[in-house]
Amino acid sequence: MRRPGRLRFLALLSVLAACSPAQETGGSAGSPPDRVPAADRRAAPDLSGTTLDGGPARLSDYRGKVVVLNVRASWCGPCRAEAPELSRAQRHLAARGVRVLGVDTDAERSAGRAFQRDHALAYPSLHDPGGRLLTRLPRGYRPVGLPYTLVIDRDGRIAALRVSGVTEAEVRDVTRPLLREKAHRAR
Repeated sequence: MRRPGRLRFLALLSVLAACSPAQETGGSAGSPPDRVPAADRRAAPDLSGTTLDGGPARLSDYRGKVVVLNVRASWCGPCRAEAPELSRAQRHLAARGVRVLGVDTDAERSAGRAFQRDHALAYPSLHDPGGRLLTRLPRGYRPVGLPYTLVIDRDGRIAALRVSGVTEAEVRDVTRPLLREKAHRAR
């Protein structure tokens, strides 16, 4: 019997995890993202690469901002449902210091570009076929399903996570206290 390819296996695992009624970590649909106490926050790796449009992007370019890092794929139903919510969050919170950065895990860049165009995303997305960049996240913070969202504080540390879709209201709720925190690292 032939074993499925790694990408196919990861896609299947993501679908199953996103469809499960309860998550081990990161809450479930309708619950707020799990917050990480400031003393327990771990540094987010400097994810970098090219956007779906071919330009460069680095997570460290957003240092000093609160970043909503959203991992998705075009075939993911809950990802499609949350896309307009994240675009609204980007438009309404950008002036306050919040930035949304997508990570598109589609194997084909064209599928991610179509998703971006069809949902009129107001934010850029790194192209990460198969989620290779995401393996750099600390243990306990790697995606176990899609959609998957990390909120990163002004110092570049992981402050909240969510395995399932998020709403604009949830993004506002989780970022509000982070915006009041002062950045501690020198730039």
